[in-house]
Amino acid sequence: MGNLFKSPLTACLLGSTLVFLIILGVRITGLLESLELTAYDWFIRLRPEVSEPDSRIVLITITEKDIRKQGRWPLSDVTLAHVLTILNQYQPCAIGLDIYRDVSVPPGREELNAVLTRNRHIITVMKFDVKGDSGIPPPPVLRNKDQVGFNDIIVDPGGIVRRGLLFLDDGETIIYSFALRLALPYLKAEGIMPQPDVSNPEHIRLAQTTIRPFEPNDGGYVGADSRGYQFLLDLRGAQRGFLSYSLTTLLSGEIDPETIKDKIVIIGVMAEGVKDFFYTSFSRGLQADQQISGIALQAHIVSQLLRFGLEGNSPIKTVNEWYEGFWILLWSLMGGIVSLRVRSPWRFSLLTAIGLLVLGLAVYFAFLKEWWIPSVPPAMAWLISAAIVTAYMLNREKGQRSFLMQLFSRHVSQEVAEAIWEKRDQFLDGGRPRPQRLIASVLFTDLIGFTSVSEKLDPQSLMDWLNEYMDAMAQQVGEHGGVINKYIGDAIMAIFGVPLARKTEAEIGKDAVNAVNCALAMEKKLIQLNSIWQEQELPTIGMRIGIFTGPLVAGSLGSAQRLEYTVIGDTVNTASRLESFDKKGFYPDLTNNPCRILIGKSTLRYLGHQFKTQMIGEVSLKGKDQKTTVYRIVRLEDGNSSNNIQEERRT
Repeated sequence: MGNLFKSPLTACLLGSTLVFLIILGVRITGLLESLELTAYDWFIRLRPEVSEPDSRIVLITITEKDIRKQGRWPLSDVTLAHVLTILNQYQPCAIGLDIYRDVSVPPGREELNAVLTRNRHIITVMKFDVKGDSGIPPPPVLRNKDQVGFNDIIVDPGGIVRRGLLFLDDGETIIYSFALRLALPYLKAEGIMPQPDVSNPEHIRLAQTTIRPFEPNDGGYVGADSRGYQFLLDLRGAQRGFLSYSLTTLLSGEIDPETIKDKIVIIGVMAEGVKDFFYTSFSRGLQADQQISGIALQAHIVSQLLRFGLEGNSPIKTVNEWYEGFWILLWSLMGGIVSLRVRSPWRFSLLTAIGLLVLGLAVYFAFLKEWWIPSVPPAMAWLISAAIVTAYMLNREKGQRSFLMQLFSRHVSQEVAEAIWEKRDQFLDGGRPRPQRLIASVLFTDLIGFTSVSEKLDPQSLMDWLNEYMDAMAQQVGEHGGVINKYIGDAIMAIFGVPLARKTEAEIGKDAVNAVNCALAMEKKLIQLNSIWQEQELPTIGMRIGIFTGPLVAGSLGSAQRLEYTVIGDTVNTASRLESFDKKGFYPDLTNNPCRILIGKSTLRYLGHQFKTQMIGEVSLKGKDQKTTVYRIVRLEDGNSSNNIQEERRT
């Protein structure tokens, strides 16, 4: 279980899931609602605009100029009766009077009542009574008739209209909206009437289009007021508007009757002083010039209903909350998983930018198909998961690098250390070097007569003398591609072929050759040291070296607080026994030949003809039952020093 939680993938999945749960919790509180609705507005504006305004709807607008010409507001009943009479002569399909007329505005009440009752295609407005004292009733003459519709508008927090209404229920009767009342005569003329949906009779269908009622948590909404039968507005053509004429133009007879015939006509106010204006998804600010009039908004709702019934357009749909949760979780997990390979700030920036672009395009193309899919929560989940996992990986790699450098930086060259770091995923397992079987060459050295040397020197001089020797030998190991595994008093254990396992016989052979070249280089260096020490009147010394090539197991030993990279196996023991073989039989020439180098037969087979060797024979090494064939390295076959060979190799 401990190793499971140390896995980067497991940590990534756990971290991404935690981010998802936090984002989901924040979303449920409604803190993201304004951002999600803003994103919805952006997608509304980014959709391709329709080429032409809806020609089925005509607006008769009452502007400030019209009010000044009439000399009063509100308009008198007789004026409205005259306007409706003129429009009736043009034979429109329906006329919508978006002006409250719950009380009489003399003169002309009788004339207006007569026009309204004679023409059933004239629809008037009322305001729905929500709290018992805020409603505005319809004209008394039309009370309880089907020529009345409410013109209430749902305004979201922030003042923007994004939803339309079809019905409201006062507990006793279901009341139609003004826009629906106007659309029905036009649809009826085309043989279309509202029908219950086949799969869900509680839903309304116009022709082949089902209008699913809005629910409190649809899209980016959280706990929204969903009373009545609501749907999301698409506001297509909002930037082009509708064909409109002023009241003065109508009264002066300047309108071609053909532009009105069989159309839906809506009469309403666009005067600044009346304050019947709203912000929509197309409003880029809260300035007055970013608003549209109430009459235009009603026209857009009518237009959308006509498109549902006649053109087969679909209302904007939303997925259920389970699918939304899965969508957010998916992006949280992707942000974490993709970031497992991020190693630098610029890659993180590029990755997150690409992810956000892909997310934005996916949501946008879904929106073009009339699907509103959340974009803000998955974007936040993507960014936060990517940031957390990237930070985790960088911190983990920092720890790994520190750990690896602690294990190897003192014993290998910079090139080998970097190679280890590049292949760390293969090399490490659970934070430790992965145990591995490999074939390597092990080199042991030991000084001859060190005990007598330690008796002659004081502690400080002894340590200085020994450190000078160790530094010189360690340099030779590093230059020949070896790793000093440990210092054992005055002895050195070095390995050629770790920590990165060799894959081919050629690579294994190269390690064996490097080990022997290193031993010869050590001998040459010891000759130089002895010469210097002799001049300084310091002790001179001899050295034994044993080298053996074979299989071994490499890994780390120790506690979490103190680890040591090491190798174990018979190859290590054999190399150690070769170094100590026949100690008393070797008498070094400290000036010309201070070092004895013994190798096993397994090492010799990799050397080819590069070295002059002398067979010692089959010998019994301490602690081993079988005899071992031992050879002594005399020199390079061409007589050159190992240092010259190294220079040739580097050039």
